[in-house]
Amino acid sequence: MKLLTVLLFGFSIFGGVWTDPACDPTPTTEDLALKGTASQSSQYAYLGLPSYAINTKRNGKYADKTCSHTDEEPNPWWRLDLGQSQAIGSIVVVNRADCCPERLNGAEVRVGDNENNNNPVCGTITDLSAGSVTTLCCKGMAGRYVTVVIPGRSEFLTLCGVEVYGVVPQKQQPNVCW
Repeated sequence: MKLLTVLLFGFSIFGGVWTDPACDPTPTTEDLALKGTASQSSQYAYLGLPSYAINTKRNGKYADKTCSHTDEEPNPWWRLDLGQSQAIGSIVVVNRADCCPERLNGAEVRVGDNENNNNPVCGTITDLSAGSVTTLCCKGMAGRYVTVVIPGRSEFLTLCGVEVYGVVPQKQQPNVCW
């Protein structure tokens, strides 16, 4: 008699990377930021428009018009208005690559329906390497506004990419009776 043995292994056990499906943008998930409108607390120079942070280039180069930039000020912020409340799966933030990546230290990414930036925190930026790409898992937090703010200190806020991905609705399984 021959036996067939089938082994199923999870990626997390054998060196692969496991991610929360609600956080992992899939090819069918669109970047909601591309349809939003950005604003910020101030503008440093003509190249630092708030809309410049809404891009898919991820190169982190200020001179390429891919970065927003505020003046140095207390609690600087950048805000994306999605137009309506959305369930957010993840937010990707790209740090500046050509200068001063430490400026994002402790920046909070908030999601909610309150326009005054006092929404719940999805996550905090801790990777300060030049050109870093940080993905924060918001696990379905709902909100119209996505805000990046540096609380508690006077600083420049430079963002070289912000992408916002919604939660992919789970397909309903048909009721099956056995």
